[in-house]
Amino acid sequence: MANIKSAIKRIRSSNRRAVRNKTVRTNARGAVRTAREAIEAGEAKDMSVAVNAAASALDKAAVKGVVHKRNAARRKARLMKAAAKTAQK
Repeated sequence: MANIKSAIKRIRSSNRRAVRNKTVRTNARGAVRTAREAIEAGEAKDMSVAVNAAASALDKAAVKGVVHKRNAARRKARLMKAAAKTAQK
């Protein structure tokens, strides 16, 4: 355990941020999972809605600093690529 006041405060503030970031990260992961399931199912309408929701959730997470902006962009690109591949079939 930290002995210095500033270190104790940093622990408290990082715990608060961790709780706040957890909800954003969970929402993004859930949206991506839903999009992947829709892509595997192959229904075009559900797939496009789910991929758009996942892209939005990833963008929000990137803006809030929960994930890096390039990490979010890479995940979105992979989802879009998989959706386009499924749509062609």
